Amino acid sequence: MGAVTTITPSELKVPSSNLTTALAGRLAGVVAYQRSGEPGADDADFFIRGVTSFGYKKDPLILIDGIELSSRDLARMQVDDIASFSILKDATATALYGARGANGVILITTKEGVEGKTKISIRMENSVSSPTRNIELADPITYMKMNNEAVQTRNPLAPVPYSRSKIDNTIAGTDPLIYPTNDWYDMLFKDYAMNQRFNLNASGGGKRARYYLAGTFNQDNGVLKVDKQSNFNSNINLKTYQLRSNINIDLTKSTEVGVKLYGTFDDYTGPVAGGEHFYRLAVRSDPVSFPAYFPKDEAHQHVQHLLFGNTQDILSNPYAKMVSGYRQYNQSLMLAQFDIEQDFSFLTKGLKLHALFNVSRYAFSSVNRSYNPFWYEVGTYDKLTNEYTLTPLNEDTGTEYLDFDHAFPDVKSTTYIQATLNYNRTFNEKHGISGLLVFLMQNEVINQPQSGGVPYSLQTTLPGRNIGLSGRFTYSYDDRYFAEFDFGYNGSERFYKSNRFGFFPSAGLAWHVSNEKFWESLQNTVTNLKLRGTFGLIGNDAIGSKADRFFYLSEVNMDDPGKGAVFGLDNTYRRDGVTVNRYGNPEITWEKSYKTNIGFDMSLYNKINIVADVWKETRNDILMSRSFIPSTMGLTTSVVPKANVGRAEGKGLDFSVDYNQQLGNHAWIQGRANFTYAVSNYLAYEEPLYANEPWKSRIGYNLTQQWGYIAERLFIDDEEVYNSPAQNFGEKTRGGDIKYRDINRDGQITTLDQVPIGFPTSPEIVYGFGASFGYKNLDFSIFFQGLGRESFWLDIGRTAPFITTSSDGQQLKNQVLQAYADSYWSEANPDPYALWPRLSPSSHPNNTPTNTWFMRNGSFMRLKNAEIGYTLPQRTMDRLRINKLRLYVSGTNLLAWSKFKLWDVEMAGDGLGYPVQRVVNIGAQVSF
Repeated sequence: MGAVTTITPSELKVPSSNLTTALAGRLAGVVAYQRSGEPGADDADFFIRGVTSFGYKKDPLILIDGIELSSRDLARMQVDDIASFSILKDATATALYGARGANGVILITTKEGVEGKTKISIRMENSVSSPTRNIELADPITYMKMNNEAVQTRNPLAPVPYSRSKIDNTIAGTDPLIYPTNDWYDMLFKDYAMNQRFNLNASGGGKRARYYLAGTFNQDNGVLKVDKQSNFNSNINLKTYQLRSNINIDLTKSTEVGVKLYGTFDDYTGPVAGGEHFYRLAVRSDPVSFPAYFPKDEAHQHVQHLLFGNTQDILSNPYAKMVSGYRQYNQSLMLAQFDIEQDFSFLTKGLKLHALFNVSRYAFSSVNRSYNPFWYEVGTYDKLTNEYTLTPLNEDTGTEYLDFDHAFPDVKSTTYIQATLNYNRTFNEKHGISGLLVFLMQNEVINQPQSGGVPYSLQTTLPGRNIGLSGRFTYSYDDRYFAEFDFGYNGSERFYKSNRFGFFPSAGLAWHVSNEKFWESLQNTVTNLKLRGTFGLIGNDAIGSKADRFFYLSEVNMDDPGKGAVFGLDNTYRRDGVTVNRYGNPEITWEKSYKTNIGFDMSLYNKINIVADVWKETRNDILMSRSFIPSTMGLTTSVVPKANVGRAEGKGLDFSVDYNQQLGNHAWIQGRANFTYAVSNYLAYEEPLYANEPWKSRIGYNLTQQWGYIAERLFIDDEEVYNSPAQNFGEKTRGGDIKYRDINRDGQITTLDQVPIGFPTSPEIVYGFGASFGYKNLDFSIFFQGLGRESFWLDIGRTAPFITTSSDGQQLKNQVLQAYADSYWSEANPDPYALWPRLSPSSHPNNTPTNTWFMRNGSFMRLKNAEIGYTLPQRTMDRLRINKLRLYVSGTNLLAWSKFKLWDVEMAGDGLGYPVQRVVNIGAQVSF
């Protein structure tokens, strides 16, 4: 009756070690996108029916064999081990999971053994991954000329950074050590990486006991180059090991017990700051001021370190940063679960009791090992003999040994108990009655490092506890009419005792139209038709971070030296003062979600299945910080109280279509498509009253809507600037800078002229479609995926040419994107519609605010997956004494169609990070 989307696990098979990368476009109701391709950091973001809350938790509940796990654990799941994969979307479907299911539920069950001979299955894959698209940078000569132009176009009397001699000698290739032209991309990154995956599972059993055993090994590598001059490898190397054991034993004819053991272990080695950091550095490092390193000359033959190039300003040298150290982390998750199911049919038919006890342990530890590079610059240079000397820049701070730095370990321990009483019975072959009661208790202890140098805090180290009772009662008449009532009664530690428990009911009705007698004449055409509708209330207690618990308690620092005082006759007696860090609020309560869903299931000709749903959700009591507290209340001005004052709404539709047909005895075809449309908007938001500028209010706009200036074009010249509304952003506005629209017509451009611009940053449309074909032993499948109604903004801070910032004691200086070099406003070519405005040697405040000039459409469609496989003939396999052997070639992210060309459009505004990967894979699946 509820809105549930189920997918065959085999459809989630992609040549990747990360299962979340397969979700986009595969399941109706799921909004998913992937922003990074870095191994170990390539999880896709995903939401069920979009984002409908602007509170703390927006992602769905993930249950694997009934146990709540994280999105990272979902990413590590192996498709080979999954028996079923479902998405629960509406109130009745998620009611049994109480407050945890307000944002939807991903429900996964793993395989169990079946009675019969032992079956062994082995999957082996080797893949080649490479960026779908690399960023194109302007050549070093263009870089220097444009840098000079950037200086002089703003101040004609200012000295230029690069002399004519340096540019000419660089063009002539006089000496690459004196006149370097560093291609940081080529120095840091390879064209591709090789990855391997291996899975083995065995299942079988007898009448009393059954088993499913599985082991997995995945090897994922990065595309960073390994320097032969180092005795360590700083490229990304992620090894993942997994073990799973599901054992079921029949103690009696009515009693079954099960033991599930699962462990996943990650061993990671990689660059100290992560792969994404070096992709950013490659774009944000000066390519012409120094070489990556100098070869050892006669004066430095006996030094035991590399002679890294730099200047007195200590600029960023990404090559030195990459080869000067590495990071290691170890991550593990272990679960042990005991289940027991008792059939009480001997008391009353249809009554069963199921109970489980689960303990899990998560641990993460990391260590960085690195040395401080020795920097050198050219001291003297003889142009006639082409000889130079080197001058050390940091003799006292450089090191020749690997030092180490370790983080505080992250440890989590969870204990979970659940008992389920289920009754299901049919009377007189027409009256179906079922009832289900679920009781759960969870205890979680987290020792998680905090920011600001504080290893742990009192709130994070205290156990987190939840308790709940939920139920489902259904009635059906003659398999035609259905009614359902669900409830959740949940308790949370976060709230004061008057709000600690919440009751959240839901109900639904359904009509199986195709089972009516008047439908018999249509049975051959519309073989199945079911109409359904649900409405319910769901609570959510995850309204603050792990470090922000117990809202009803004030948090007070009794030893604040900043508020101390001195006493005594000689002013020698001192005591620290008291600071309120948070004011307690006993009225803070559950975030509540009212969900309505109307849908139908239909089958045509026993070949086409259609599932469609229209839904609406209203979120009340969203926790927010108050925007204005009168000083007359006497509260600490730096502490802003919180309250349940926010409201939001989400609505949309999702549908899926599946087609299956057998073509004779040797061929078959399958087709599938799904579509999700999910929008949201603010209903109540703590903000000022915009009486004269209603466009500034968030009410009625999407939860990820952006506000900014409308850019009309670039100013043609300085005269137009003088005759336009004043744009006072802190520096003089010139011809070629962005011209903004004066929305309120007050003769100046201010924050009051910012309006909603573009689509939301989270896509409102996600879709996918594909087909599979088979003929005899050959099979082929193809799948397209896309999204729409999404906007993003170019990251001006990271892409604006020549902008300098500091990072880790080094100075970053942005290079020039080729797209900017091809189209920018200049005095020689004052194009008012050029891609980049007037050049500047520093960040110009007129051009950096969020605006439509740098807004881009994030819509795209890509060939997400394609696979061709061949299964050996049965007589061949019989001779080899195997049951099945299938060889296949597959690929993912093979092609993309988008108007945006600077980088992979799915990365949105974060295009300078580790690119999304295109993967070509070869594999074999064999079973015995």
